[in-house]
Amino acid sequence: MARLILLRHAKSDHPAGMADRERPLNPRGREAAPRMGAYLAAQGLLPDHALVSPARRTQETWEACATALPGVEAQTVPTIYEASAGRLLEALRAAPAGAGCVILVGHNPGLQDLALRLVGSGPRDARARLSAQFPTAALAVIDFDTPDWAGIGHGGGRLERFVTPKDVDGGLNG
Repeated sequence: MARLILLRHAKSDHPAGMADRERPLNPRGREAAPRMGAYLAAQGLLPDHALVSPARRTQETWEACATALPGVEAQTVPTIYEASAGRLLEALRAAPAGAGCVILVGHNPGLQDLALRLVGSGPRDARARLSAQFPTAALAVIDFDTPDWAGIGHGGGRLERFVTPKDVDGGLNG
């Protein structure tokens, strides 16, 4: 079985004149990211490998989450930056074969589109929430019956859960 965790970057700032790729997390994002990492650790959702967009906000999100997830090998993947669902799927299919659980830290709308493309089953309410919105710092956990990343495909995943910061602590989402 392969497990995928899709994590959207936490809330970012929009400084005037700053390139999109260089935008940092804002105060709410700096609070949400480590809490989502703590949630992953507390729930035993421990990735073996991380695929992270090179954007500053995704790097900062991963760094904050990783404090609760020591030992996860992280890989910065340039093609994840503002990628379509198809490009994200290509990056995921190239994940290390020995990684049973991969976390992909990226951007919308690509993450939401990928999740909707991969999920074929799972709790109806979680799928409806995922379909409606994929907020900043939210995460989707998708399980696949296939043992390797090259074998994942459209509709082959089961949404195990969809969690937002609001679900975790009652108020960081937005």
